[in-house]
Amino acid sequence: MTEEGIEEARTRAKQYAKEKGFVLNVDEKQLSAVLRGLARNEERFGAAYCPCRLRSGDPEKDKIIICPCIYHEKEIEEQGMCHCRLFFKKKSE
Repeated sequence: MTEEGIEEARTRAKQYAKEKGFVLNVDEKQLSAVLRGLARNEERFGAAYCPCRLRSGDPEKDKIIICPCIYHEKEIEEQGMCHCRLFFKKKSE
């Protein structure tokens, strides 16, 4: 995976978080690990599959775990963050 791929993943995640009213993980080490996983999956498999979920190998079935996966909004609502700890609920001011 390239630094460019990681930065592209960061840019996409940051833009998505802004649009949805979420924030990215403030722990840069953890955030970096997830972004590297997304970039690696994009490079290897052609899509930014969630690095925290297992792929079945069937692209049709696996499209539900392309970041942001179908589970993230419910997880954020219930737990304050998604499973990968990429997106977090914005704290009330």
